[in-house]
Amino acid sequence: MCRGLESLPSACLERAKELKARFGSLLHKKQMGLTGQKTVMSRQMVVASLRWKESFQELLRDEQSLCAFQAFLKSEYSEENLAFYLACEDYMNTQSSSKLPAKAKKIYSEFIVCDAPREVNLDHETKTSTVKNLENPTNCCFDLARAKIYYLMEKDCYPRFLKSVACQELSRQLAA
Repeated sequence: MCRGLESLPSACLERAKELKARFGSLLHKKQMGLTGQKTVMSRQMVVASLRWKESFQELLRDEQSLCAFQAFLKSEYSEENLAFYLACEDYMNTQSSSKLPAKAKKIYSEFIVCDAPREVNLDHETKTSTVKNLENPTNCCFDLARAKIYYLMEKDCYPRFLKSVACQELSRQLAA
């Protein structure tokens, strides 16, 4: 997965460009086999390549599709949702409880506080609940907010991503 939240946008954008170039060659040429003969992608390769279309959860599991999704969100000026979700995932997996307060404060100031640099769209009740949880930070203090943003991406951003011209063209060419 694209690691390091500070480098997420540029790293994933670079990865998306790399994938576009790589997929472009796949889309316009048949793959060359080890023997130098032209071969067609196997059905298993196609299924593996398109698994991220099955569900939003599958997209989040696959590094390449996650980077492509991040680039798509960036093009729509809504990459803060994915960045928040990934920051919460990192926070949840923090082993050292002594690191939780500083990480929680950073997430709160970057994504939740009013007029935050990358403020996510959360209702008042969710914000209030999250702020209360931050009084005694645990690994699950962002669970409600994370779930709301996950749902928003799954029901809104992900379907738009699947309908995007680049995504449709890539899928069509891989399945051909």
